[in-house]
Parts: sequence; structure tokens; C-alpha cells
Amino acid sequence: MSERDDDMRKSARPDDGPARIVRLQDYETCRPDRVLRGLHDYWTSIRKGRAVPMRSDVDPRGISHALDYAFIIERIAPGAGRLRLAGRHLIDLMGMEVRGMPLCAFLNTSSRGRFSDVLESVFKGPQIARMTLHGKPDYARPELKAQMLLLPLRSDLQDVTRALGCLVAEGDTGVAPRRFDLVEDEVLPIIEGGKTIAPSPSAIGFAEEPQDFRPRRPSEPAAERARGFPRADTPEERRALFRVIQPQPLDDRDD
Repeated sequence: MSERDDDMRKSARPDDGPARIVRLQDYETCRPDRVLRGLHDYWTSIRKGRAVPMRSDVDPRGISHALDYAFIIERIAPGAGRLRLAGRHLIDLMGMEVRGMPLCAFLNTSSRGRFSDVLESVFKGPQIARMTLHGKPDYARPELKAQMLLLPLRSDLQDVTRALGCLVAEGDTGVAPRRFDLVEDEVLPIIEGGKTIAPSPSAIGFAEEPQDFRPRRPSEPAAERARGFPRADTPEERRALFRVIQPQPLDDRDD
């Protein structure tokens, strides 16, 4: 072996221990469209001929490519959803643990009304929603563009009160928490060619069907009804019923 060949062999020998396998996907720039499309394809695969899959069908191993951006929410009121599970990306955006928080916490207050309309339409449709979000630049907070996808799920009670979703923001997060404006929203049918309902305030406020909804009034205590007390439904009306009783001087009392 020549001296030159020996030098080449020595230079090829690793000095830092065993070789390390580098996966290119670990260093690939986040692509929201790819994450959203992958999650949607997974949701479609677990439907198994049903319109809406079950919450129990969701397996984290099936969404490993989107796990950091994924979340599951529970409908707790019309237009309101609470995070049950959330990936690392959502925690980084908020700078804290987000389980138990309302999903609207990621939205600025000016966008929460519209966001509630879209969210409720996902459960009531049921249907799919995709939203474009924008984080305004501020001190130590670069501009952020984000995409959100919401896919309905059935609970163990067979009602559509769960949703699988993902939130993907592009760029440097900066100082948390980061909140977004809702720039654009789109609803899609769960079955190709199906109909969708337009997100609107009319879809909010009815946990039951409109014909079954009855406004609830406070019940009167039985003792008040027996004594013939007037009905008082508001704090102002109840305060108006109060009377100040002045103590009677001792000299004026009957012996």
C-alpha cells in the first residue's frame, strides 16, 4: 500500500465514534399543506365506511408525522371546544400546557365569534373546516402564518362532540403566547358531493333542535309561592323587593 493510500484510509476513518444515520425528514422545513393532507387522509382511513369515525379509532401511531401539531377537542357548549390532547407545537405557541384550555385561546378576541361559528358547524353538520390564520408581528414576535384543520369524531355515546384537528404555524414562534386572527375559513362535506351548512350565529345557541328548545326561567321556591311573593327573575327585581326594617325605640314598644 502506498503512502498516499494509507493517508486516504486514515482520513476516511471516523474520529467521532460510530456513524450516525441522519433522516432528511427530521430537518425538513415544516409544510402545513403536507401535515393537513396527511391528517385528513388518516381520518378518512379510519372511517371504515362510516360518515364520521369514532374517537376511540384514533391511534397516535397512525399520525406520527403530524403528532406535534395534532389535537383532540371536546364540545362543551355551543361554539366552544376544550382541548383534551395537544401536540408539542401547540404548547410552544402558548408557552404552557394547553390541555383543558378552550381552543379559542389561540385566537384574538376579535376573531373568536367567527371561529365559534365555524367550530359549531363542524359538530352540527357534521362537516370539515379548514382555516387560515395570521399572527401579527410585534416586539420579539415575528409574523406567523398558520393553518388549522378540524375533522369531526363521534364519542362513545355516538354523538358528534369530538374533533380531531391540527394547527401548523410557519416561522419562528418568538415570545409566547402567540394568538392569531382568523383570515379565511372554508367548510367541506365529509362525503364528496355532500352538502354543507354555512357557519353563522344561527347555528349557535341550540344544544337541541330549535323546535325542542324552550327558554328556561328560574323556578320559584315553594315557600315564596305559598306566601304570595311577587316573582323576581333578575338581580334588579330581587333587590327591589328588599325592605329596610328600622328598629323600634324602647319607649314606643308596647308593655
